[in-house]
Order: sequence, then structure tokens, then C-alpha cells
Amino acid sequence: MGAAVEVRGLRKQYGRTVAVADVSFRVEQGEIFGLLGPNGSGKTTTVECVQGLRRPTAGSVEVFGYDAVTEPMRVRRIVGSQLQDSALPDRLRVGEALQLFSTITPGGPPWQHLLEEWGLAERRKAAFGELSGGQKQRLFVALALIADPKLVILDEMTTGLDPAARRIAWDLVAAVRDRGSTVILVTHFMDEAERLCDRLAVLVDGRVIAGGTPADLVAAYQPVKQVHFTAPSDTDLDFVGTVSGVATVDRGPDGTVRVSGTGPLLARVAHALVARGIEPDDLRPELPTLEDAYLALTADHGAGSGSGG
Repeated sequence: MGAAVEVRGLRKQYGRTVAVADVSFRVEQGEIFGLLGPNGSGKTTTVECVQGLRRPTAGSVEVFGYDAVTEPMRVRRIVGSQLQDSALPDRLRVGEALQLFSTITPGGPPWQHLLEEWGLAERRKAAFGELSGGQKQRLFVALALIADPKLVILDEMTTGLDPAARRIAWDLVAAVRDRGSTVILVTHFMDEAERLCDRLAVLVDGRVIAGGTPADLVAAYQPVKQVHFTAPSDTDLDFVGTVSGVATVDRGPDGTVRVSGTGPLLARVAHALVARGIEPDDLRPELPTLEDAYLALTADHGAGSGSGG
């Protein structure tokens, strides 16, 4: 289908302060693309450049073939966004907000349809300040879609939400993609990125230090797996350390056993145990997650695990 967004050598500098040093990535049409990174890594500045809201110091940004530097107004017409600091006046009603935005950015679906589509019909006359966290996110997504954009940018949309509201927001993100839009999702929640993103890029100090699918990053930066089980303290388990792929075998005072290693660890350890007549009924794997890979990756670059930037 071709690229929705193509960023090459992006740099944004304010005097001596470098917000984005060198960022390049490609977002395919119809995918959810994640931007991850600690505080100050340049994520928000990058997506502001993608929207044509900020002019890069160097590099190029194309959005569906339009140059975000020389054609910012064309880009803005096809991009909808919910930015990190999105807010509305507390007394503005839901219906009023949608009607106002539809007047400013015509060409999309009737705003009344968005009320229904995003479960806001019953809250049409409710003031923004009366909405729950999840309802506010529904409204922000509806406002981002008011002009039927080809690209939707969601920046830290679940920060501050309770677990139930976060799950609702996840469903909203998937629904945005399902209705035909491409999505750039800026987040610092690893479970969110792992569940929603087709591909992602990790930014540290204004540079992309890794990219790929969540599974690619886990395999590349956190290949160690673990297998857990319990066994009587007098059980001879020295043979487990000789199993192919096993790196360490740790035994706890309560009979717990933790085996760490690489490869198809669960299958190999299970085979070795059964071959010696040991059949623990609680044998279970603990697979590495995107969060494990992210922490290992950013630690290697001397970064923390904050949000924003």
C-alpha cells in the first residue's frame, strides 16, 4: 500500500538545546505504529513535526506524499490528533465540542454520527468537567476523527487513566485503525505497545535506537526465558544445568526452582525432567516481555523509563 509517513534524518534544535537529534522511521498505511522512549527522548516533538506544527531544523517528513515542511496545511487536513496536553473548558458540552470542531474542520462524517459511534450519545449534553476519564478519551478520539483523517496521532492517551478506562482506550485505538486510519501511538506503557502496535521505534536522546515488531525487540534484546517449578529439596536436579540452552538453575528454600536460558527452554527442561521420572504439576514458563526488552535496551543507552518528550 505504500508509506503513510516517511521521516528521514529529522532534527529539531532550539538554540543549543537539541530536542530531536536524528530520527528516521517509516509508517505503513493501515498499521498502528508506536513511538516509545523515556522523558525528553523527542517523541512529542517528532509527532509535532509530522503534523506540520513544528518546522524541523533539518531532515524531511512526508505524510501520504505531502511534505510537512513545505505543505503543512495539506498535512494538517489529513491528520487528526489527540496530543499529550489535550483539554477542553470544563463547562463545554460534549455535543457543543463536536459541533464546534466539525465547523472548523468540515468534510468528515456528521458529528452526530460520531456521538453514536464512540458511545457518547447519552452524554451529549454533559459538560466536559463531568465526564469520566474514559469518556474524555472517547471524546478526544471522536474530535480527532471529526475530519475523517487518513492519519491519527495519539500522544500518551492513557496516562492517568484507571485500568478499566485504559482497556476502553485500547479498544478505541484498535477501532480507529479498523475504520481505515493509520495510527501513530506515543506511549510509555509497554503492555499497551505490545498489545496494540504492529511495529514501533524506541527513541533515546532524540535518536531511534531500535525498531521492529514487539516480538522482534523481545527476541533481540531480551532473549532469556525462565521456567519455574517446585520439587522436594532432596531431589537431584544437577542434570538440569546440562540441558541445552540452560544458563542458570536457582533453587529456593521453599522448593521453588527457577531455570533461566534461551531457545525452546520449556520443552527441553520438561523432556529432561520426565526422562528422569520427575513430573512437577506446576511446571510453567515465564516469557520475556516488551517491558523487559525496553528496560534492557534503554539501560544499555543510559536512559530511564519515563514518559513524554
